Amino acid sequence: MPSLHASDLMKLKPFWHFFKSATRSFTDRRISLWIALVGLVVALLVTLVWLAGRYEASQYQAELDRDTADAVSDIRSSLGRHVLSLQNLHAKGLPPKLWESEVRNMFSLNREWLRVERRDAQGLVVQGVDSPLREPVFNAKTRMNEQAEIIQTCLRAKRLNGPAYSRSYFVPQNNGLGFEVIEMCLPTLESGIPVGFVLVTYGLQDILASQLGETYGRRNEISFIESDGTRLAIHGTLPRSRRLFSATQLLDLPGNTLVLRMDGRRSAPDVFPSILPALVTAMSIALVSVLVLLVKDSRRRLKAERDLADALAFRKAMEDSLVTGLRARDLHGRITYVNPAFCQMVGFEAEQLLGKSAPMPYWPPEMVGEYQQRQAVRLAGNAPPREGFESVFVRQDGTRFPVLIFEAPLINVLGKQTGWMSAFLDVSEQRRIEELSRASQERLQATARLATVGEMASLLSHELNQPLSAISSYATGSLNLIQQAQSPAHTMGDLKMALERISEQASRAGKVINSVHDFVRRRDQDREVVRPGLIMDAVMPLIQLQAHKLHVKVATRIDEGLAPVLCDRTMVEQVLLNLARNGMQAMDHPECQDRVLTLQVKRAASSLSHGWIEFSVSDVGVGITDDIEKQLFTPFFTTKSEGMGLGLSLCRTVVEQHGGHLEFVRQASGGTLFRFTLPTAAEV
Repeated sequence: MPSLHASDLMKLKPFWHFFKSATRSFTDRRISLWIALVGLVVALLVTLVWLAGRYEASQYQAELDRDTADAVSDIRSSLGRHVLSLQNLHAKGLPPKLWESEVRNMFSLNREWLRVERRDAQGLVVQGVDSPLREPVFNAKTRMNEQAEIIQTCLRAKRLNGPAYSRSYFVPQNNGLGFEVIEMCLPTLESGIPVGFVLVTYGLQDILASQLGETYGRRNEISFIESDGTRLAIHGTLPRSRRLFSATQLLDLPGNTLVLRMDGRRSAPDVFPSILPALVTAMSIALVSVLVLLVKDSRRRLKAERDLADALAFRKAMEDSLVTGLRARDLHGRITYVNPAFCQMVGFEAEQLLGKSAPMPYWPPEMVGEYQQRQAVRLAGNAPPREGFESVFVRQDGTRFPVLIFEAPLINVLGKQTGWMSAFLDVSEQRRIEELSRASQERLQATARLATVGEMASLLSHELNQPLSAISSYATGSLNLIQQAQSPAHTMGDLKMALERISEQASRAGKVINSVHDFVRRRDQDREVVRPGLIMDAVMPLIQLQAHKLHVKVATRIDEGLAPVLCDRTMVEQVLLNLARNGMQAMDHPECQDRVLTLQVKRAASSLSHGWIEFSVSDVGVGITDDIEKQLFTPFFTTKSEGMGLGLSLCRTVVEQHGGHLEFVRQASGGTLFRFTLPTAAEV
């Protein structure tokens, strides 16, 4: 790096000075801005303090004005009540003594009254009562001096036909003091004609104390003043060091007008200059805090909106990937939402379905009435079963397909139902698989029947072996007897007995063959309408025969009035025989003492469209363990030393082919109950 010479440094000095001056200028401007900002804040605070003081003073002055107006209203209302009380007293028409007693009672309620007088039509005193709460304030000379004013007041009252008030005047007392009073004259009427007057003397000081003292005298100084400011009466005192707030209000009375003045006791708001900056600072901090909270809330709201958008996108992606059709309807049955799976299922676009109401375009024409009735039931508030129900829809191309429908009410965030949400499953493939399964079950049943025939063939060979052996032995003996022919009489007797034995054994063999032939011949019979009792009667002899061998008691319970069933009678009898035989074999153990097999037929739970009859077989055996329960209906599974393990599997297949259901229940008392249902048929 090349070094700088002195000449180069000299060339850089002007630039360095310019940079220092620019920096100092920028710093000075920033300081000036801060000073201006601080000065603006200080000026703002001072202005706020001054405005706050003015506002506080104006608020207190307005409050004092309202109190003064309320005080005048209270005095006016009180004087009005006095007038009503005196009118009611006059209306009673009391004699002098009772009138005086009533007035004395009224003094306790009206402490501002000094004296009450009754006067005649000429204004002369008829009767007078002084307040018992104080010494009498009038003497004869005082009343004579004010007689002219009183007469003028009563004439004014007579002219107004109502109360009239005199000018206030000073009543001196013996102690050198005195007080201002005012007279109220009220004309007394009889049949609308003035017959006299009632004169009430009020003490202005007493009016202030009794009417306003409790409400306004605690914090204010109240007084009656003249127009020149002279105080006539005063109640309450104010500290002289306090700032005075005053309010005046006219008390306009008939015949006289008084001025009520109220002076406030509260001091001027000199405390504000120390509190307001703190309040302003606190408000500033609060404002900044609110701004910070708003920023945080905005960020949270933005995050919530993003999360909501992600959730909506996720839900839409999930709904688009579903193979289950979704449809939403409002409370009026109009479609408000369909997902792509539903559109693909019915072959219509979403725009073609939204807003549609019954009849829907994917309903079969011949089932429109039924579907409308079903929809009306749903919209009426009857929730469909949670297990769903089946229906048939028509695609836009005319092809029909079965669907399984699940419906549930749509509830908003307020807990109010807004419509119905339906889920649709296309069960065409399921029905195809069921048909294949049914065919497989039929083949399995055929195989099982062949196996049963094989078992019976084995049994047949076992059963026929004994009579055939006997026939062979008797035939050989007969031939020997014929060849010997030594004693014809003895030989003929033995030969006859041997031939009888041969006939018996042949008959027995024929019966065995006929039983197998009957079973094979009856296996392909069609379904028929038969009463449940006839089925029980057909199987009971065979059940009783095996029960006798195993020492089992058989009990039957058949309800009365049962509807007939539509079934393959032979196969149903075989189901009952298998279940009964399994129950009796389950009790073929030494620990089972009371061996009872119960067969019962009763009505099962039914609907309006389908009726069901329940057959049950119960035993008191050792029961079924958990390991056996898992494989109970598995083909070729058996716990016996003999048999092929197809009995229960065949039983369930037969019952399900009839539309019923086969199940077992573990009984609390021990043993097992097997029951199955068959559909009812119309009476024939």
